[in-house]
Amino acid sequence: MSYGYDDDSKRKKRYVIISISSVLLISMVVAVTVGVNLNKHDGKGDSESNGQITASVKAVKDICAPTDYKKTCEYSLIKNGNNTTDPMELVKTAFSVTMKQITDAAKKSQTIIDLQKDPRTRMALDQCKELMDYALGELSNSFEELGKLEFHKLDEVLINLRIWLSAAISHEETCLEGFQGTQGNAGETMKKALKTAIELTHNGLAIISEMSNFVGQIDIPGLNSCRLLAQEIPSWVDQRGRRLLQAASEYSDAKPDIVVAQDGSGQYATINDALKHVPKKKNTTFVVHIKAGIYKEYVQVNKSMTHLVFIGDGPEKTIISGSKNYKDGITTYRTATVAIVGDYFIAKNIGFVNTAGAIKHQAVAIRVQSDESIFFNCRFDGYQDTLYAHSHRQFYRDCTISGTIDFLFGDAAAVFQNCTLLVRKPLPNQACPITAHGRKDVRESTGFVFQGCTIAGEPDYLAVKETSKAYLGRPWKEYSRTIIMNTFIPDFIQPQGWQPWLGNFGLDTLFYSEVQNTGPGAALANRVTWPGIKTLSNEEILKFTPDQYIQGDVWVHGKGVPYTPGLLAANPNAATTIPSNSAAPGFSSFTDTSGAGSVSPAASPQGSIKMVSKSN
Repeated sequence: MSYGYDDDSKRKKRYVIISISSVLLISMVVAVTVGVNLNKHDGKGDSESNGQITASVKAVKDICAPTDYKKTCEYSLIKNGNNTTDPMELVKTAFSVTMKQITDAAKKSQTIIDLQKDPRTRMALDQCKELMDYALGELSNSFEELGKLEFHKLDEVLINLRIWLSAAISHEETCLEGFQGTQGNAGETMKKALKTAIELTHNGLAIISEMSNFVGQIDIPGLNSCRLLAQEIPSWVDQRGRRLLQAASEYSDAKPDIVVAQDGSGQYATINDALKHVPKKKNTTFVVHIKAGIYKEYVQVNKSMTHLVFIGDGPEKTIISGSKNYKDGITTYRTATVAIVGDYFIAKNIGFVNTAGAIKHQAVAIRVQSDESIFFNCRFDGYQDTLYAHSHRQFYRDCTISGTIDFLFGDAAAVFQNCTLLVRKPLPNQACPITAHGRKDVRESTGFVFQGCTIAGEPDYLAVKETSKAYLGRPWKEYSRTIIMNTFIPDFIQPQGWQPWLGNFGLDTLFYSEVQNTGPGAALANRVTWPGIKTLSNEEILKFTPDQYIQGDVWVHGKGVPYTPGLLAANPNAATTIPSNSAAPGFSSFTDTSGAGSVSPAASPQGSIKMVSKSN
C-alpha cells in the first residue's frame, strides 16, 4: 500500500516511523475497550490555516491509511494529538489521556453493574469488566515493550503486537456474546459503548499487520535476528525449573514449590488454597504438584500468576472436575472448571473435566487465555464446548480432547500435535462438528493447527453416528481458520468434511485446509468446495508448522515436552490436497493411529440434523 512518497528510501523511513506511531492506536484502544465513546464530533476550528496543524493532520492520515475505520482513526488521533507531528509525543500524550479515561470508564461500568437485577445480565457485565481489564493489562505491557524497543527486535515486537491485538478483539467479542439470553437493554448499551473500541482495535491490527508485511519484505542487516537458538531455554526459567521441565519422568523425583494432596501428604488439600501462596508477577518458574485425586473445585490462574507449572500424577489420576453450564444460567465463558489467564503456564499429566453432560449444552472444562501456554499429556473431557482455546499462543502435545459439539473452540493461535480428538454421544439427532474457530478479522494471526493427530469415536457415539453426523468443524466467526495436517481421519467424518454454521455465513471468508491426512475419512473427492477452502503450496504449509506459526522454537523447546518444530516424517499413504499429477512430497502423518480401532464401518447416508448455536 502506497503512502504517497515517490522516493523509496523516504517511504521505508516513513514505514518505520509509522510502526512506532502505531502504539498510539494501541494506547487509544485500551481507553475505549472499557466503554469510552470517542465519536463525539467537535468543530474543525482553524486547522486548515495553520501549517503545523496541517502537518499533524497529514501525519495522522498517513498512519490511518491502511485501516478499515479511517474516520474513527483520524478523529481520535487529531483530537488527542496536540497538533504534533512527533510520533513519540503523540504516544506520550495518548497514553496519559488513556489512563484517565480508563479510570473514569471503569467507575461507570461498575455503576451499570450495580443497577442490574437480572443475574445473567449482572454476570455478563461483570464478565465484560474482567475482559476489558485483561485488554488494558496486555496493551499497557505492549506500550512498555515498545518504549524500550531495540531495532533488531522489531519483527519480534510486531509478532507480539498482532497476537495481543488479536486477543483484544477476542475480549471484545466475548464481552458482547455474554449478553445473549439476558433481559433488558444492557447488552445493546454495551454494544454501542464498545463500537468505537472495536473499530479502533481493528484499526490498530490493520496498522500492525501492514508493518509486519513490510518488515518481512525488506532486507536490513540486524533485523529479523531476534529469535533464541532452538536449544536455549527462556531466561525466566531458573536452574531448578530447568531440571524439572527437562525431566523425562512424571516428576516423582522432583521437589516442587507446593504439593497439593487430598490425603494430607501435601501442604494443602485443595488447589485454590495452594494458589493463595503463588508469587505474583515473578519471572521465575513456580511448580505445583497436584497429587492423585478428584478435585471438585473451580480454579482460576489469574493474570498475575505467570510462569506457573501444574504437574499431576496422570490425566486419569489427577482430575479437576466441575459442572457449571449455560442451561443453569451461566455464560459460557464462566462455565469453565479451570480458567488459565496468567502467561507462560504449563500443565502436565492432568485431567480437566466438566460433568454437566450433553443435556446442559455449553459447559467448558478449561478456558485458556495464557500466552505461550503448554499442555502435555493432559485430558480435557466434556460435551459441548469442552476446550475453550480463547486467545494468544498455545501448544498441546499428546493430549486427548473429548466432546460432542464445537468441543474445541475459541480464537487462539493453537497447535495440537499428536493429540486425540474423541467424539462423544450427543443429544438425539445433533450434529458433531469438532472445531469452531472464532477469528473475527482476516488480519488476526490466529487459527487452529492439528498436526499428527487422531480423530476417534467413543463406542456410545459410534452407535448413533448414522443420525449424529460428525464433521471436522464449522465457522464460528467470519474468518475462522483451521488447518488439519498429517492426521488420521476415520470413516465416520462426513465426506463433505466441513459443516456450515448458518446458511452462507463465513463460507467465502473462512480459511480451511487439509494437508496430507490419512484414514478412510481423509479422501478429498467429495469435500465441500466453498471459496474459503484452501489448497496450500509447500511454502504455505511450512508457515503453519509450530516454529513458524506460533514461534514454538522460542518458548516450547526445552520444556521437557516432545516437540516437532516443522513437518512430520513422510507417509506415502497420506491424502493429497493437490492433483495427483503434481503431488507434494514430504508431508505426512504419524504412523501411530491409536484410537482408530474404535472407528466403525462406512459413514451412513445423511439424516436429520439438529443445529445448536453458540452463546458466550
